[in-house]
Amino acid sequence: MKKFLIYLTILLVIIGGTSMVMAKNDPNNWDKVFTKSDKVDIQKVSFKNRYGITLVGDLYTPKDIKNNKLPAIAISGPFGATKEQASGLYAQTLAERGFITLAFDPSYTGESSGEPRDVASPDINTEDFSAAVDFLSNQQNIDSERIGILGICGFGGFALNAASMDTRIKAAVTSTMYNMSRVNANGYFDAMDEKTRYELKQNLNKQRTEDFKNETYAKGTGLPDKLTGEEPQFVKDYWGYYKTERGFHKRSINSNGNWNMTSSLSFINMPILAYSNEIQNAVLMIHGENAHSRYFSEDAFKKLKGDNKELLIIKGANHVDLYDNLEKIPFDKIETFFKENLK
Repeated sequence: MKKFLIYLTILLVIIGGTSMVMAKNDPNNWDKVFTKSDKVDIQKVSFKNRYGITLVGDLYTPKDIKNNKLPAIAISGPFGATKEQASGLYAQTLAERGFITLAFDPSYTGESSGEPRDVASPDINTEDFSAAVDFLSNQQNIDSERIGILGICGFGGFALNAASMDTRIKAAVTSTMYNMSRVNANGYFDAMDEKTRYELKQNLNKQRTEDFKNETYAKGTGLPDKLTGEEPQFVKDYWGYYKTERGFHKRSINSNGNWNMTSSLSFINMPILAYSNEIQNAVLMIHGENAHSRYFSEDAFKKLKGDNKELLIIKGANHVDLYDNLEKIPFDKIETFFKENLK
């Protein structure tokens, strides 16, 4: 039981207003974990959400679009990652296929503002997607009636939550989705009972008192710097992405930091996806056959209504494969889905 709680703690932490377009990214100072494409232009942009937090993103635009107004997609995730990791790879790939895409850092993380740092919130992180839609809707080369969103891992849950509230979102894709409220409140595979949850809340609220006294915020336990070999396979999978050359980025919480310990409290108390059954626009949910997190997508999909919803299980894929494995991520399917639903 003690070992279970240790791994539970590790895994819980793993996983607008005015806008401004900034200078194009310097091709000689490429800071992404994936190879730069010569088929798209990239600009650093910033915009504010309704909480006054400045979000920073990379805007990927297909070259030679002339005067055409294109459909657009806002992308974020995984939980604890930056726009230079998986979301940027998705954004660049979909821009190559004819969409204007925005990969952005969520509030309190990466290059986005917000204090204290390394905080997550079911409300604010849902708002981040709507703020991205605000920004995209006001760009001259984007058709504001053809905007979709794509969320990876924990931001798959926030994307679905945003789609249940923001009717401007005409199509939503989730990839290897986590329900962060569910996993924080119930533990993995819903193994946390009421007694254990109460003990967790006691410990977290005790930490709040200490944080106030110390005028700082204690960090949770993140991924280890080295593996012992005794970790569950999905911890090894996370480590293989975030802690190696494959996906390490200095601004990524999962690569080079830790979430604030008490962030879990808001997720325990405020579940997301309460009104996901009311989503009328199209939804595509993608998950790996062998992902430990597969049940999050399967259960969330059961709640959706309408014949424009689809769950796609990728044979042989684990959770992290859908971060960057180009042989596993179904980009052809994602492209077709957005083109059909962002007409």
